[in-house]
Amino acid sequence: MTTATPELLTVPEVMSRLRFSRSKVYDLIRSKRLASFTEGRCRRIPESALRDYIHAQLEGAA
Repeated sequence: MTTATPELLTVPEVMSRLRFSRSKVYDLIRSKRLASFTEGRCRRIPESALRDYIHAQLEGAA
């Protein structure tokens, strides 16, 4: 049995991956630097959006 990486991440999962606080993750979402959407009360971040954010940060640092 293989464990697949979820395509949609929760805010706590993003917090864990980036090692950022909840407020920092929501700041990134609010400033449109990290794409997300809500369905009802559930906020989800596509894994591709997280990858794009990380790549943008790495390019900016180079």
